[in-house]
Amino acid sequence: MSHPAPLAPAFPYKLVATDLDGTLLRSDDTVSERTREALTAVTAAGAAHIVVTGRAVPWTRHILDDLGYDGLAVCGQGAQVYHAGEHRLLTSVTLDRQLAGLALSKIEAEVGPLALAASRDGLDGDVIVGPGYREGDGYLPSTPFTDVAELWAAPLNKVYVQHPGLSDDQLVEVARAVAGDLVGVTMAGEGIVELLPLGLSKATGLSLAARRLGVKAADTIAFGDMPNDIPMFGWAAHGVAMANAHVELKAVANEVTASNEDDGIAVVLERLLG
Repeated sequence: MSHPAPLAPAFPYKLVATDLDGTLLRSDDTVSERTREALTAVTAAGAAHIVVTGRAVPWTRHILDDLGYDGLAVCGQGAQVYHAGEHRLLTSVTLDRQLAGLALSKIEAEVGPLALAASRDGLDGDVIVGPGYREGDGYLPSTPFTDVAELWAAPLNKVYVQHPGLSDDQLVEVARAVAGDLVGVTMAGEGIVELLPLGLSKATGLSLAARRLGVKAADTIAFGDMPNDIPMFGWAAHGVAMANAHVELKAVANEVTASNEDDGIAVVLERLLG
């Protein structure tokens, strides 16, 4: 007598949206086996997994390839919707360089000179880094520049700003106060304050990608760790902050899980899978 194949476990969401740095990735830029298995179980149960990251496509592709990830990814803080399986950019939003230049001049008039970097548009867009800009620990390819005119020489997705004395939170507060009518301002990580096209966020990119997948906000659970994930939590039905998350994100999260080093995503997904 034949037995029916066992059913995949039920899962209450149709879409799992995960940030990368500080969330899906551990500090060594890897994804644990436990988290990989939990995401595989979720997709077997019929849900889609989508990466939603502040990183632009050139800084994201190698991670997606390593994961064997072939679906859609939202990159560049919502500016880019990328098809990982086809290595194709589906949508891309660029920063108005004239508005960004005006925003920068207003911020610098308030706080003094800033160290600058920028993410150029496109599948192979460089991240260009100016004098004094401190890059993170993990190696990500970048191109130095010395003349500020180079900053505006090609289409950009965003500009990164750093101040020698102000904290990230203080810089965000000042930038929003003096230039928030010209550009979006967000913090994506330690030392990573970004100027974006006005109105752009992870939520706008995620909603575009979800529409392509035929999934609604009410069917989505999102994981993140930084203030740039706040709009995504506002859009999704359920927002989960990592234990290592910024206090502003924890304040709006539906729940807080373990850290990115301790499989926080897997902890929640395993519970939901029962």
